[in-house]
Amino acid sequence: MTIRYFADTATVLIDFSEHGVYETIEVSENVYIDVHTDGNLVSMTIKHAKSSGALSELVHRDMGRQSA
Repeated sequence: MTIRYFADTATVLIDFSEHGVYETIEVSENVYIDVHTDGNLVSMTIKHAKSSGALSELVHRDMGRQSA
């Protein structure tokens, strides 16, 4: 997974895979997802991430393997 932030437009691009994009779906006015031909998520774009509150802080937590 790769997360890129473009400060000039306050846009966040999250790449989940390197598959080709088949279709872009508008989830809301500022959120778009790209899917592969198999329907799996390829990437997500969040426009105006700072002003919308979607990116006030970025935290990564590796939860590791959970035992049953």
